[in-house]
Amino acid sequence: MSDHKKDDGIHCSFCGRTAHEVSSMVAGPDVYICDRCIHDAAGIVRNDLQAYAGDEDRPRKHERHLPPHKIKEALDQYVVGQDAAKKALSVAVYNHYKRVESSDFVYDYADVEIEKSNILLIGPTGTGKTLLARTLARVLDVPFSISDATALTEAGYVGEDVESILSHLLQAADFNVEQAEHGIIYIDEIDKVARKADNASITRDVSGEGVQQALLKILEGTTAGVPPKGGRKHPEQSLVNIDTRNILFICGGAFQGLSDIVARRVSRGTMGFLADHEPKINRRDAAMLRYVEPDDLLKFGLIPEMVGRLPVIATLDSLDDQALKTILTEPRNALVKEYQKLHALDGVKLQLDKDALDAIAERARARGTGARGLRAVMEEVMLDAMFELHKRSDVGVCRITARVVREKVQPIFEARKASA
Repeated sequence: MSDHKKDDGIHCSFCGRTAHEVSSMVAGPDVYICDRCIHDAAGIVRNDLQAYAGDEDRPRKHERHLPPHKIKEALDQYVVGQDAAKKALSVAVYNHYKRVESSDFVYDYADVEIEKSNILLIGPTGTGKTLLARTLARVLDVPFSISDATALTEAGYVGEDVESILSHLLQAADFNVEQAEHGIIYIDEIDKVARKADNASITRDVSGEGVQQALLKILEGTTAGVPPKGGRKHPEQSLVNIDTRNILFICGGAFQGLSDIVARRVSRGTMGFLADHEPKINRRDAAMLRYVEPDDLLKFGLIPEMVGRLPVIATLDSLDDQALKTILTEPRNALVKEYQKLHALDGVKLQLDKDALDAIAERARARGTGARGLRAVMEEVMLDAMFELHKRSDVGVCRITARVVREKVQPIFEARKASA
């Protein structure tokens, strides 16, 4: 019997492939199964388990498989403009979670490992860097935390250890380690940990280059011991091990002065008669950030190892008057809608004229703080209206005109219509 089988060759009992056509064959009592059929069967069992498992036992994963254009559509509901940054974020996030959660076994690429692609957001203040990261986490339904790089210091010095950013994520995931290992961490003000100077110093740069070096392993992927309640680690403390290989890191910063570095690189220095014919480059123009390259970040003060671990670079443009007007009215969390709801709770309808919106956008742009300036201007404009409103019980409509914004006169109050 064995000689007969040896002559005919061993065949998979499921697909019929011979032992020469597959990598390995598992033998049973008169039954054989090849490695390809094993992977197919494992995928079927895994999908069945996910279909019947309760939501409380595992994180919800179905929304993470949204294609890039669906992710961008969700971002458009909250963030105005910044199409280039949204596309870069959508593709990077889609590829990241496809790498993490794909259960399909592609036989031809079984030995190929996909590396993680962290993201660097560069743009002026108030352009939506933090809002983009927070909206991404809301769309994908994953734990999300925001950490400030300015509070971090090198290990052994006063300040927070870099592992504290993992503590924040663990707390956001309700101390569920599995969910935390699939979350998103946004590190704000990453430009503030740039190397302070190129020349050597007798003192350590513990809040600059030292922080970058401490972040390297966490960004790339390692198993870090994290104090569950935050704070510094000490020998007698129990630590929670978190694997950061599947955590997506998004770093953001304004990078003041980076546009000057980019402008010096892209401009051609000429002398003599051709100097007057050279195009004038505005080094203060925020659009210069669109041409940023890794070499520019190195000159700014980021170390090469840090730049290499942030391969996806997305830049955000400054907001013009039209973009500020759109932010006031169109997003789901628009400022005008917020104030209209506040007035509706008092039974008053709030109306803003078109020219009033133009005036608010002009004042906010003059402040130079991006979309954050809109709320400050709106608070100033609505202060008298919200204070005087309760002195009259018959007000039904509060109307804001351009004169209210520019000259700070009283809003127009219209009496409530008598019910029939």
